[in-house]
Amino acid sequence: MISGTSAKIINMLPNKCVAYISRKLIDSYLNKYANIHIAGSENLQGIQTPTIFICNHLSNSDALVLDKALKKVDPTFVAGEKLSNHAVTSIGVHVIKTTNIKPNTADREGLEKIIKLIKQGESLLIFPEGTRSRASSLMEAKKGILFIAKITGAPIIPIGIFGTEKLLPINKDGDMKAETFHYADVHINIGHQFELHKRAKEQDKKEYEEDTLKFIMKKIAELLPESYRGAYK
Repeated sequence: MISGTSAKIINMLPNKCVAYISRKLIDSYLNKYANIHIAGSENLQGIQTPTIFICNHLSNSDALVLDKALKKVDPTFVAGEKLSNHAVTSIGVHVIKTTNIKPNTADREGLEKIIKLIKQGESLLIFPEGTRSRASSLMEAKKGILFIAKITGAPIIPIGIFGTEKLLPINKDGDMKAETFHYADVHINIGHQFELHKRAKEQDKKEYEEDTLKFIMKKIAELLPESYRGAYK
């Protein structure tokens, strides 16, 4: 992976130069190390837009690979704020469209920006777990996806991804700049677009939210091998 020093030098260049160099670097890494298999591309044809793409999260390479797979629909990716602040991971941020959010907080400003983008017609990709899974299996999702989907009324397309945990493994010490690419087969399965069920008048709000969140995440789980389904087997 590119060194922190090199990344800092690149980030000092004009924005257009940074974007160009970043794209060349990322493409070279993916072309060299990733053998990407995409299934379900036909599910992107004739979809209602804007739409919310949801996907499990295994690696910092997830968005880079998904950006290639979804280039025709060109969604904006919801990314943790720290990715833009880190010299190395910010290289990836220059390659794809992102909107930042503060993970594990009630980031009202970030959520309002996301909702505004969708209402303006922009499709988004969100990782509902909120962080990468160190166990390489689905973790329980945060409720943010429910809030965004209910407020915007946008339909949802689930995606299951696996193999990226081998392509760019999470560093055991949490040091993202120490993460390096490895040769790996990467699989992306794109599901069918769906809409959330409305809450029945007699249904308890908490029960509805729990059931709906489980319903959403099981849509992702169905696109993954059983060993990756974790909390949603």
